[in-house]
Amino acid sequence: MKEKIVAIAPGRTCLFGDHQDYLGLPVIACAFDRHIQLSATKNTTEKLVINMPDIDGQRVIDLNAMPSKVKKGDHLMAALQILERFDCFPEGGYDLTISGNVAINSGTSSSSALLITWTLFLVTAYGCNVPVTKEFVSQVAYEAEVTFHGAPGGKMDQYSIGLGGIIYLETGENLNFEVFHKPLTGLIVAESGIPKDTTGVLGELKEKALLAINKVKEKLPNFEISEVTKADLPKYRNYVSDELKIFLDAAVLNHDVTQKALKEFKRNELDPVEIGNLMNQHHNVLKNYLNITVPRIDAMVDGALGAGALGAKIVGSGRGGSIVVLARDGEQDKVIQALIKAGAKDAYAVQVDKGAQILEPKLKTLI
Repeated sequence: MKEKIVAIAPGRTCLFGDHQDYLGLPVIACAFDRHIQLSATKNTTEKLVINMPDIDGQRVIDLNAMPSKVKKGDHLMAALQILERFDCFPEGGYDLTISGNVAINSGTSSSSALLITWTLFLVTAYGCNVPVTKEFVSQVAYEAEVTFHGAPGGKMDQYSIGLGGIIYLETGENLNFEVFHKPLTGLIVAESGIPKDTTGVLGELKEKALLAINKVKEKLPNFEISEVTKADLPKYRNYVSDELKIFLDAAVLNHDVTQKALKEFKRNELDPVEIGNLMNQHHNVLKNYLNITVPRIDAMVDGALGAGALGAKIVGSGRGGSIVVLARDGEQDKVIQALIKAGAKDAYAVQVDKGAQILEPKLKTLI
C-alpha cells in the first residue's frame, strides 16, 4: 500500500452536443483548469475515512462490513464493486480529504470529477489487473455513475474529465473519441447560482426524444437519427405527432451543429468567430426547442454577447447550472463584468486542462 496518494480531476464544460449523448449522438466537450483533489494518507484501521470539507461532510466505509447491495445513487460504493471485476480489493484503511474549486451542482460535473479521483485512488492504492489508462478510469466512473443503477446520463462527463483536452466523443455503442490538444483562448465559465435538476430534466427530455425517434422507426425500421441531415428533417417530421416534432427537430439540429463544429476543430488553426457562431446556434436550439433555460441564464447569455463575446450557451441538463462563453482573447475581463452585472453568481476565465492525474506517487502516470 502507498503511504500517500493525491489525485486530481478537472471540471468540464460542454461546447457542443448537450442533450445528445443519451441519444448515442456525439458531443464536443472540454476539461478546464478547476479541480477536485483527493488526498489520501494510510491509516492503521480497516476503514476509509472520507472528509469532504466543502460540504462539511464525512463518510466512513468499513472495509470489514461492506454492504452486499449498493444503494441507488451511491457512486463511491458502485465504483468499489465494479473494480472487483479487475481484482481491485480494498485491504487497509486510509484517511481521505476531498475538496476543490469546481462548483457544486452548477453543470460543471463536480460529481464526476470527484468520482474520477476516487477511482484513481482505488486503483493506485489497491492495484488492478489491467493497465490504468485514462480511458479505463473514465469507463469505470461512467459505469458507476450511470449504468450501475440505470441513470439517464451519457459518457460525456466522465470521458471529457478523464481524457482532458477538447474531446469529440462518439457516444453510441461503439465508443470512439478524438482529443484535440489545441489552445482555445477566451473561454469563460459563468455560474447562474440556480441549482439544476439533472436527473429530472434529462429523464424528461430523453424520454420524449426517444419516443419521437421510435415513432419514425415504427414506419421506417432502418431509420438512424445519426444519419439524418438538416435537409432531410421535413420528411421525417411527418411520422411524429405535433407534440413530438420539436424533440426530433432538436436532436437533428443539435447534431448538425456538432458536426459543423467538428470540422472547425479539425482545422490546423481554430477560427474562434465561427466556433462562437456555432455555439450561438446550439444555444438557440437548447433555449427555444428544448426549453432548458431560465430568465437568469437568458440574461447572462445576452449580457455576454452584448459585451462582445463571440458565443455563449447553456451547459448540460439545464434549467439552472452554468453557461460557457467564448470571448475574444484579451476581452475576458470585460465580458466577466457583464456576466456579473447580468446576475451571474460567479464567472471566471478558464483554460483547457489536460485531464485526470495522479500527483502522488510522483512516478505514477496515466496513459
